[in-house]
Amino acid sequence: MNRISKYPVWVIAALMLSIGAIAGGAFVGSSMIQAGRAPESAVAAAAPTVREAVAMPATFAPVVKAVLPAVVNISSTRVIRTSGRSDNPFEDLFPGFGFRMPDRPQRQQGEGSGVIVSADGYIVTNNHVVDGATELNVSMSDKREMKARVIGTDSQTDIALIKVDARDLPHVTLGNSAAVEVGDIALAIGNPFGLGQTVTMGIVSATGRGGLGIEDYEDFIQTDASINPGNSGGALVNTKGELIGMNTAILSRSGGNQGVGFAVPVDMVRQVMTQLKEKGVVTRARLGLYFRELTPQTASELGVKTSKGAVVEEIIPDGPAAKSGLRKDDVIVAMNGKDIDGRSLRLAVGTMTPGTTIDLKVLRDGAEHKYSVTLDRMPDTAQRDAQSQPYSTPRRGRRG
Repeated sequence: MNRISKYPVWVIAALMLSIGAIAGGAFVGSSMIQAGRAPESAVAAAAPTVREAVAMPATFAPVVKAVLPAVVNISSTRVIRTSGRSDNPFEDLFPGFGFRMPDRPQRQQGEGSGVIVSADGYIVTNNHVVDGATELNVSMSDKREMKARVIGTDSQTDIALIKVDARDLPHVTLGNSAAVEVGDIALAIGNPFGLGQTVTMGIVSATGRGGLGIEDYEDFIQTDASINPGNSGGALVNTKGELIGMNTAILSRSGGNQGVGFAVPVDMVRQVMTQLKEKGVVTRARLGLYFRELTPQTASELGVKTSKGAVVEEIIPDGPAAKSGLRKDDVIVAMNGKDIDGRSLRLAVGTMTPGTTIDLKVLRDGAEHKYSVTLDRMPDTAQRDAQSQPYSTPRRGRRG
């Protein structure tokens, strides 16, 4: 007789249900484990590519030793004329009855920094370091002192090129500021408060900073590496010792460093420096119009469906824009196939040479138009000052 028949049917049924539950639980558990693994691989596949982090070295001394000899201190002397006054105590109460001394010259001293960019003595610095100077003295890291002369200046970018008569000088390697990323380590080297060569470290806090009203053409690298008065014209370098920017200004309520410093990107320095070396001046192209940034409100008023662009406010008669057919209230949204806003349009045109032809995409009355414009020469400073500026903001930065 079959042994199974010894047990009641309900016992056999209960036993089978228990076995099924255990097997089912094992299957569900296995499925849950597999389901838990699947999203990890999916997330990994969808994650953006991240540049591999590099372990921070214990010291940046080798980089500093390589760059420091190429960073110099610049002492400038300016002659200013002041009006002398007598010591008559009643002069303030009775103006016109006092005695005034003849105007007399006084010597004013200034301190800044500079970066040697060639073995034969060319040095880049800020225009405001050398502007109006009657005498320039350069102090090297090895304590040598040399007289320097100005080769050329560009007040619109605050860049100047000076030169000392020497050979075989240590000089920096120019990097590529277009490759700089937020979070990169940056070393600032200069002469703060006239103390002598000083190195500070931070990171790149932002790139492409503009609209600060510090200079006419702004595309700053922002850093929290300490920059103070006297650092102007000094080097901002990466961990390879390559120059990525020239320290220029700080944003501060106290006058000292508060972790918001700005450096002119080396790509702009290179472009301006090359022209100053070759011609002594910077020649820029112009589009021949005044514009403002597009805002959501303006876009609604003009009936355009875009959030980025430059709104034409005024066309300069007989200028390139006028000759090409551009009109007031046109919204320029792209140049040479690349989307732009007002600041990027100004920066791009400012780096071009007169005679360059550009292609513009313009929105007008809800329709798209395309124009080819041949740029002409930007007027000199005196001519520009006689006209309103096409792109200006309140000056908020303090030069370092």
